[in-house]
Amino acid sequence: MSLNFAYYHSIETFGTVDGPGIRYVLFLSGCGLKCKFCHNPDTWQQGEKTITVEEVFADIKRYKNFYDRSGGGLTVSGGEPLLQPKFVAELFKTCRLAGIHTLLDTSGSAPIESLQQILPVTDQVQFSIKASSKALHNELTAMDNTIILTNLRYIAQSQVPLVIRFVLIPGITDSAYELSELANLINSLPGKIKLELLPYHILGKEKWAALGKCYSLEDIPPATPENIKSAASFLQSMEIMM
Repeated sequence: MSLNFAYYHSIETFGTVDGPGIRYVLFLSGCGLKCKFCHNPDTWQQGEKTITVEEVFADIKRYKNFYDRSGGGLTVSGGEPLLQPKFVAELFKTCRLAGIHTLLDTSGSAPIESLQQILPVTDQVQFSIKASSKALHNELTAMDNTIILTNLRYIAQSQVPLVIRFVLIPGITDSAYELSELANLINSLPGKIKLELLPYHILGKEKWAALGKCYSLEDIPPATPENIKSAASFLQSMEIMM
């Protein structure tokens, strides 16, 4: 058994929302952000399930032709994949040598040294911004966003294709102030960076209950298509590419 293993939560072999094409999505476990709106709080702890690079690669190869035809590949998500950088870097290197597209789905909540290990073998990054302003970020998560913004700027300067994702939470992240702060952040980065707005949903509430955790956004309704359209229009007026 390889010494380079990772703690993981689950695997999806037909992912359609975690990057281009149809993808093999490996969800690693462990995350320190503990977002109040997290729909997978069961990924916060690392648990006991482990998997090796060899095991993941052998599994991906079974579906490689399928991913190739769709323009897909491998996405490593979480949890926070930057917390297990050696494993992710080796897995991405192995897949890249086999012609498999690699995508890092991260919130940037780890030291920049972790990112520096992974980025050279990464074909694309999806970066999740939890809140635009520092104050709201501190309210919604368990971590300051200083390291997160440092990592975001590092990726943007690297020229690795970058997509920013932002969850639109009615009455919380959709204010004119928060959206303006988001636009200002994106416009401060080099190049034209695409933004994806994700509608807030409440599908994870049952997981919170099962874990004995209090879901503090109980009274917040899911984002509607109208909410997304309004925010998108506002952001496009500030020259954000959607």
